[in-house]
Amino acid sequence: MKVRIAAEATEDEASAIAAALAEHVGDTVEVYVGDGDDPAVVHEFDDGSTDASRSREDTASPSADEELGPTDRERRLRSEIEDIHRGGPKRYRDQLEEGEKLFVRDRLELWFGGDGNEFLFEDGAFAAFDDWHPDGTGEETDDRLPADGLITGAGTFEGRDVHVMANDYTVKRGSMAAKGVEKFLRMQQRALKTGRPVLYLMDSSGGRIDQQTGFFANREGIGKYYYNHSMLSGRVPQICVLYGPCIAGAAYTPVFADFTVMVEGMSAMAIASPRMVQMVTGEEIDLEELGGPRVHASESGSADLIAKDEEHARELVAQLITYLPDNADETPPRHESKPPLESPKGIDAVVPGHPNEGYDMRDVIDRVVDAGTYFELRPDYGGEIITAYARIDGRPVGIVANQPAHRAGAIFPDAAEKAAEFIWKSDAFNVPLLYLCDTPGFMAGSQVEKEGILEAGKKMIYATSSATVPKQTVVVRKAYGAGIYAMGGPAYDPESVLGLPSGEIAIMGPEAAINAVYARKLSEIDDPEERTRRERELREEYREDIDVHRMASEVVIDEIVPPSELRDQLTARFEFYETVEKSLPSKKHGTIL
Repeated sequence: MKVRIAAEATEDEASAIAAALAEHVGDTVEVYVGDGDDPAVVHEFDDGSTDASRSREDTASPSADEELGPTDRERRLRSEIEDIHRGGPKRYRDQLEEGEKLFVRDRLELWFGGDGNEFLFEDGAFAAFDDWHPDGTGEETDDRLPADGLITGAGTFEGRDVHVMANDYTVKRGSMAAKGVEKFLRMQQRALKTGRPVLYLMDSSGGRIDQQTGFFANREGIGKYYYNHSMLSGRVPQICVLYGPCIAGAAYTPVFADFTVMVEGMSAMAIASPRMVQMVTGEEIDLEELGGPRVHASESGSADLIAKDEEHARELVAQLITYLPDNADETPPRHESKPPLESPKGIDAVVPGHPNEGYDMRDVIDRVVDAGTYFELRPDYGGEIITAYARIDGRPVGIVANQPAHRAGAIFPDAAEKAAEFIWKSDAFNVPLLYLCDTPGFMAGSQVEKEGILEAGKKMIYATSSATVPKQTVVVRKAYGAGIYAMGGPAYDPESVLGLPSGEIAIMGPEAAINAVYARKLSEIDDPEERTRRERELREEYREDIDVHRMASEVVIDEIVPPSELRDQLTARFEFYETVEKSLPSKKHGTIL
């Protein structure tokens, strides 16, 4: 007799039921629990014997597992999985090799193979399986849709658990359709639950136009990607690497990501393909010119980094993730402290005495941060400001530094935008901020007004104002105009404002100030030598008025620091203020960004 009982039943309950029924019907009773295919308990009628009831474990032969092997059913399944893993048609895989580009599963092996890295599991390998029916014959047609051209899953990357999405370019050029979209959305929604970073390994031509019904405009369609990107933004780090042309909807994932890496000679992203651009506007342009790495690294600012090849792209992300926590509730990981690349004793010699003389701010940074930890983002965009991650005494910090070697460190719209976004992201992921100020202020002129200098400047000041992470500001040399506001000046709630002896804080520089205030009086002096002498006196008086010593005397800044002690001061201050708590006014959100 066979009996099936509820899945919640215990083995003791199943045994009791089996014994009672066997005694009642006078026959052997098999009890199945829930949907199980095999009996959980078998009770042989034995004239009331107490030992007749037994579980499967009790009756299993010691050599049963050795005798059993994979069935035809399992072997068939493994064959199907192997077929799925082959990807699209062979000729498309061959094209990847010609372009020196990895097949997507080989790419996953590069990212997650060995050295403690592992691709843990895949979700949805059988997506769209019924639409292409692999029959095991090896026949390959354009209708092959293994995994629907999109791989999702999870892995351990450089000691961190991450969610992963990767397009298979051999399947319909990595295009997206209903089943792949479903997998993408599920992966994002799971990341919201787990609070773990997301890696997008993009290589997609966009939506599959001939199959758009069922995924384009649906509530849970491709448009939901960007809703989920928005919900994930600031919750977990989203990092995107582009391995091919990402057109139209596909191009929004890299720009929604917190950090985007493009690969030289492979990557491109654009709102429309060159063919579509020509159709709509008449412009003839190739994909590299339209949306290649150099365009987005130096002109649009949409790419944070350019990799030389696939291996380099992985290396860049491996470095980047060391500065970031898993999510907004955690702090970035600490590392072992290292001495700086160059001696801090050289800082004062690096900074010229004259405020208009150029120098490379990275020479100062090299004397402050741990050696080998400087990691600059968007180096070719808005070069008047440096945005970089580094570590000081093993602690990750986000550096916002004026660059006097580039247009005298004046802040142009693109630099302000870059800085605002960097500050915003760093604050979202609890990375403390270090401002190194040496700027004549925001750039003036008709061209920058057309480019939105006021709008961009507003965003930078807003980001600085709203950041609640510990902030340290160093007036390295000149801090003129609204530059001191945007660069974390005294009014912007920094934990400390330090000055080097070369520092100056003023509405404007001496030459501009004298011209603005005394131009008429100086013009009335007929003797050229007397006029020059008086102008020099006025300049020196003004310099004394804006000197960092005056600012320290009036407690505008907290301390003047010997340059050779700057690293030690920053180490102590970041350590001391590590747990500082700041709050913002109660509101839904600001309206600036």
